[in-house]
Amino acid sequence: MTVPSTSESSEGRGADRIDTTVVHPARRYNYWLGGKDNFAVDRESGDQIAAVYPGVRTLARENRAFLGRAVRFLTEEAGIRQFLDVGTGIPSADNTHEVAQSVAPESRVVYVDNDPMVLVHARALLTSDPAGATAYLDADLRDPEKILADPQLHTTLDLSQPVGLVLIAVTHFLTDDDRPHEHVSRLLDALPSGSWLALTHFTTDHIPNQIVERMYAEFASGRMKQDAVPRDRAEFARFFTGLELAEPGIVPVTEWRPQVPPEQRPALADASIYGAVARKP
Repeated sequence: MTVPSTSESSEGRGADRIDTTVVHPARRYNYWLGGKDNFAVDRESGDQIAAVYPGVRTLARENRAFLGRAVRFLTEEAGIRQFLDVGTGIPSADNTHEVAQSVAPESRVVYVDNDPMVLVHARALLTSDPAGATAYLDADLRDPEKILADPQLHTTLDLSQPVGLVLIAVTHFLTDDDRPHEHVSRLLDALPSGSWLALTHFTTDHIPNQIVERMYAEFASGRMKQDAVPRDRAEFARFFTGLELAEPGIVPVTEWRPQVPPEQRPALADASIYGAVARKP
């Protein structure tokens, strides 16, 4: 069955909180993916970033494709039937429950996001196969205790059984002061042995130095707002401390179990975002 997770007024409550004058990363990401759930400020910000780093639209598409491959791997090969997707973003094609339930209709998914625009569109995330279930929590990765205490989480998922924790392009929006590694670890601590983590994170490791220097010059001038914190491979690897990495380990998302030959993949500079999937022993 589908577990209802938003009240009849959820769309109204979300709309009441939307500020169309302030850029929001989820709406900007939606714009880069070719979606329509964004505003002028989001498109302006997206175009500013693309002018400095032209690969950003490719990065967004490849990151989304990684989500599909990772969820399919967890469902088909790892046998996961429960997912906690934090930092869900605005619904698009091939959402977590759609990919998982295409393999195993009984799959159950809890989505978590703190963006009011996502709340407005949450009904699109609740179109579960009757054999499974989906739910939506209006919460923030920076408050894992709120996520873990929510009754809907426990109504939808059985935390005594393995869970796939999905964190796609969300941790790079947390500064070091936000303690992203600590929050991810707290969520993993609440999940049993046999659970998995799928995570992607923006990096400048593969972007030419001249583009990186221009990017930071734009941030310093105030012409472009910095809301994402790139981290290098070592910082990304810390999220997987104590976990067992699935092959091919920590790689750019285009290199994680790709479905196309090397010559058809974009250059690493155009999709500079790490991805990995790992099991909790």
